[in-house]
Amino acid sequence: MKAKLFKPLNSSNKEFIQRLLMLALPIMGQNLLISSVSFVDTLMIGMVGEVQLAAVGLANQLFFLISLFYFGVSSGAAIFVSQYWGSQDLKRMHKVIGIALITNLVGSLVATIGSLFFPHQLLMIFTKDALVVELGSQYLVIVAVSYLFTAVVMIYSAALRSTTDARTPLYTSALSIIVNVILNYVLIFGKLGFPKLGVAGAAIATAIARLAEMLLLLYLIYGKKRAVAASLKDLFSFDKELVKLYLITCTPVILNEIFWSLGMTAYKVAYARMGVEVIAAVNVIEAIQGLFFVVLMGISNASAIMVGNKIGANEIPLARTYAKNLLTIAFIMGSILAGVLITFSSALLIPFKLSPVGVEMTRLTLVSVGLLLPIKAFNMVIIVGILRSGGDTHFSMFTELFGVWVIGVPAAFIGVLLLRLPLNYLYLFVGMEELYKVIMGLFRVRSGKWINRLTITEQL
Repeated sequence: MKAKLFKPLNSSNKEFIQRLLMLALPIMGQNLLISSVSFVDTLMIGMVGEVQLAAVGLANQLFFLISLFYFGVSSGAAIFVSQYWGSQDLKRMHKVIGIALITNLVGSLVATIGSLFFPHQLLMIFTKDALVVELGSQYLVIVAVSYLFTAVVMIYSAALRSTTDARTPLYTSALSIIVNVILNYVLIFGKLGFPKLGVAGAAIATAIARLAEMLLLLYLIYGKKRAVAASLKDLFSFDKELVKLYLITCTPVILNEIFWSLGMTAYKVAYARMGVEVIAAVNVIEAIQGLFFVVLMGISNASAIMVGNKIGANEIPLARTYAKNLLTIAFIMGSILAGVLITFSSALLIPFKLSPVGVEMTRLTLVSVGLLLPIKAFNMVIIVGILRSGGDTHFSMFTELFGVWVIGVPAAFIGVLLLRLPLNYLYLFVGMEELYKVIMGLFRVRSGKWINRLTITEQL
């Protein structure tokens, strides 16, 4: 008889809870700071005007796309790093970090060139509003260079967390948000003798903040000789078999993030057909939603580390127990966050400069987002945490992309173009994809087929 999916939490889980908190809390803190950079940009630009808010929101779609590519590459690397750390194979751990760095830097170069030379064409994918395109282009051209900085930060942050050092990335993100807030205030509004630059000021502040984050992170890694501080020779002298194993395992993760992010962009294209007011509302919703997601991302990233370390150390029964407990916690936390979001949906909109109609539309849509949060929490831990930590990347890719492209994206365009649903009902309609992913994920976790040891010497 199969064990129950959810194992009740009790006093015997003390070590599990302590380790989860030790990893998840700093990750939550870092994710909160990362989301806060976007939130602060949205908030401060929102004080300038609705058109400027829409311009920055759409311009940041390219960074959204490339950052999810980074997330795919770093998540794929983290699968190996967490398992190699569990088996204390530091040599191969360093080589995987090198492979991931090269992959991220190539991707960042493509995004940087696109932002520098084709900003108008990229923005016209989302809107034909000339003023929004012009302001968004100003932002893109300036912020383009920061994609290179973020490429490095994402890999090393994921590697540090996978070796249970979740605090160092937290410190560097703290510096980034401090620099960003100060420079936003000075450059957007023209304070302390600086010119009032508006959208361009936000872009300059963001680029400088990301550079400062990268420099501090590299200093803390190499200056303090952390476990991931590999030499250039160790980083870039990888063998053919390891590259092959990395690509087989990580390509589905990268493709997953690319096509998932394109799916999110397709949603944005659908929403943009509803007008500038809806674009502004969606930007505010995503900024607020991102602050709530930091908890869920903390749990899912911590689960990937904890489960991956145990699989690497060949403690398979304990890895399965961890997975079951983490799903219980994910659903509970998702429900708590849903209650908070729904209860305070009106208060969260006070800082934003939206029209009365925009405020009500955004408030109702935040309620819809809250109703979906418990299910989203469950899916994030299953896909990002459990399945990927076990190297089950092909199944997780299929589940994610089928949900987005076969269910979610068609639902978005049907809801906008045919049913003409208001935004709050449209979010619920698109949320059908989450129900599909829950069903598929539960069956996979119960089967145990998601567990794959990548540290077995014979594989290399």
